[in-house]
Amino acid sequence: QVQLVESGGGLVQAGGSLRLSCAASGRTFSSYVMGWFRQAPGKEREFVAGITWNGAGTYYSDSVKGRFTISRDNAKNTVYLQMNSLKPEDTAIYYCAANRANTYRLESMDYWGQGTHVTVSS
Repeated sequence: QVQLVESGGGLVQAGGSLRLSCAASGRTFSSYVMGWFRQAPGKEREFVAGITWNGAGTYYSDSVKGRFTISRDNAKNTVYLQMNSLKPEDTAIYYCAANRANTYRLESMDYWGQGTHVTVSS
């Protein structure tokens, strides 16, 4: 069992930055691929970024590529999402998720956090 707790959300002006964190419980954090997803009001949850077990591979949706950076610190059981050049359309609840399998498909993720709100004002 893995418990995930996100933090770092808030209100920021367009063009600003935020850094989200996701702290995981358990001793097997490094066995999981980790992903960040988001859900905007009235929209479906979507993939944002993913990172492999050892951090060697990272993946991004086209909408955030070049602006967001995912990273992880296995010694701290934490995954991060650095968000730069934020836009109003980035406003959403951001969730981290863990998967033992090497996939970032939303329906395949094993564990989810409760989410953290990000609001970008224009």
